[in-house]
Order: sequence, then C-alpha cells, then structure tokens
Amino acid sequence: MLHTLAFDADDTLWHNETHYAETQEAFRALLRPFHDDAWIDARLHDTEMRNLGRYGYGIKGFTLSMIETALQLTEHRLDGAGVQQVLDLGKAMLDKPVEPLPGVADVLQALAGEYRLMLITKGDLFDQETKLARSGLGVHFAAVEIVSEKDEATYAAILQRHGIPAAAFAMVGNSVKSDILPVLALGAQAIHIPYHLTWAHEVVEAPADSPFPVLDSIRDLPALLASW
Repeated sequence: MLHTLAFDADDTLWHNETHYAETQEAFRALLRPFHDDAWIDARLHDTEMRNLGRYGYGIKGFTLSMIETALQLTEHRLDGAGVQQVLDLGKAMLDKPVEPLPGVADVLQALAGEYRLMLITKGDLFDQETKLARSGLGVHFAAVEIVSEKDEATYAAILQRHGIPAAAFAMVGNSVKSDILPVLALGAQAIHIPYHLTWAHEVVEAPADSPFPVLDSIRDLPALLASW
C-alpha cells in the first residue's frame, strides 16, 4: 500500500526552467556579435555536459559554464565587463523569487494528512535549501533529500535509508529521465507531470513497455491517488 509520496522540486513544485530560458536568451544577446543562436546554444550545452562532473547541477555551475563558453566563443576577447555581465546573469537567477506552480500549496496540504511526503531533488545544496525555504512549502515534507544525481542507485539508497519498501513509494516529477524511469526500475510507482520547457539533458523517450500516469496538472494528483 502506498504510504510515501515524493516530489521533485524544480518545475514540479516551482518554476525553474523558465528562469534558465530567460537567462540563456540574455546570454545569446551578449554573444550575437560573434555567433548565431544555434551555435551559442550548442556550445553552451556541450560545456555544461563536460562540467557536470565538476560542478554538478545548479545555477552556480551553469554560470561558470556560461563564462567558459563566452571566453571560448569570443576567443578570449570578452573583457572584464563582459564577464561581469555573465556573473550578473547568474546572480539574477539566484535572486529570483521562488514561485510555486498553480495548485501546489493546496495539493501538498491536502496530501500531507494521508501520506508521508518527501522532497527529492538534485542540484546545489545551498541553492535548493534556500529555494525550499523561500517557497514556504517546506512545512509539508517529512524528509528532504538533495542529491547530485537522480538515478536508480540514488533512489535505492534513499529508500533503504528511510526504510521504505519500493511497493509503498511513488515519485512525482516532470522529468522522465530523472523522476520516472529509475523509480519504475526499482518496482516503485511514478507519476509524470510534464512542464512546458525541458532541459535537453533531461529529454528521453520512455520505453513503450513502461506505462505510467501522465497528468496535466498537479491539481489532478489527489483524484489519481484516490482511484488507486
């Protein structure tokens, strides 16, 4: 019987990818005198992928990757003022208000009386802790796990650490790669709530033999759980 319900944070509980998209557009504008948008996007993505093992996920790593990409694409002609512009883009992302998605607060409050709620998200520890505190949603969660990667081994370790049988666990998130497939592989349940923007690194095609519920909104979650 399901008794633990876990949620992803970014783009499941609050806006995140929108902020990245806005920042990436400002970054393109800075580098357009040197290259076209498609080339800038491709080189930034390549730099991010190379740096994941060094910086992990999060705004700070993204900012460092933007600086590295800008220096490469300008052949180190970007001056100190240009580097400062990129740093300011990163700081602006860190300072953006945390905006819970519509219906999130009400749904969490309703479900907290029926299930043990967990937050499982990846990224920079300080950044994610700060966003959770500013969101006002932290009161609903019995446990919070901020991890460097969300794969099968990570979920297995979390379930073992908290003494949760896979059959009693369900994960709710926007990423098929990070929130759905690794959880299903453990024999647990997963619920997909797509977000209108998805980072290219998170885009995968779900196998046809891995059915899972797909909801239009988190507001539809209580009814789905009731039907189970």
